[in-house]
Amino acid sequence: MEDAVVYLVPVGHDRYELYSEPPDEPVGAASDDDGFMRRRLHRLRERWRETVQTARHRPPPTGAMGRMRHWIVCRVAETIAEQRTLWSLRLFTSVELQYPSDISEERAIAFERRLLARASRHHGLLTLVDGVLFALSGLLVFVPGPNVLAYYFGLRLAAHVLSWRGARQGLDRVEWRARPESALAELGALARLPRDSRAARVEAIASALKLPRLAAFFDRVAV
Repeated sequence: MEDAVVYLVPVGHDRYELYSEPPDEPVGAASDDDGFMRRRLHRLRERWRETVQTARHRPPPTGAMGRMRHWIVCRVAETIAEQRTLWSLRLFTSVELQYPSDISEERAIAFERRLLARASRHHGLLTLVDGVLFALSGLLVFVPGPNVLAYYFGLRLAAHVLSWRGARQGLDRVEWRARPESALAELGALARLPRDSRAARVEAIASALKLPRLAAFFDRVAV
């Protein structure tokens, strides 16, 4: 497996986020040899994929319950996209950190460590919270229709577990190699501009770095 590349993206004054675009993890068919929890999570993921596709290709429902379910689906889909950098770290022991060329390597490594430590605490706590809520959501199994709350808390639980594991891997086992990148330094200056004024240049930087989803991520988090 090739080494991963993670980017230290500037998103405001002295603020950074870790970012990468790992490929989708393949989802194979569940077999009888898999454990109970693995088979259950596989079925949950497959049903979730169908739910997301429906939400993306149909207009939002008009009823209050339908709108709530639509919001839950969209929010979880965003959460999954934002956490994939941490998820991917579980799979690597060697990672290249590309950082803005206007800060030192020592400072970049310090930010990386700080972000991973914060993510470890955050996702560790939410794993406990969502584990309880997922168990409680099972009480809605007799309510007609899809148990969207169970999907929501179940996928949040799985996401936080994977993110926590990725953060711990990055802190404890990954060997980091740092390399400055001038395009990231330019992104830091663009973070101070209005979105419409910077959009074309952000897209150009994302294209140069071969990160097609970077512009959308930057617009969500840059202030």
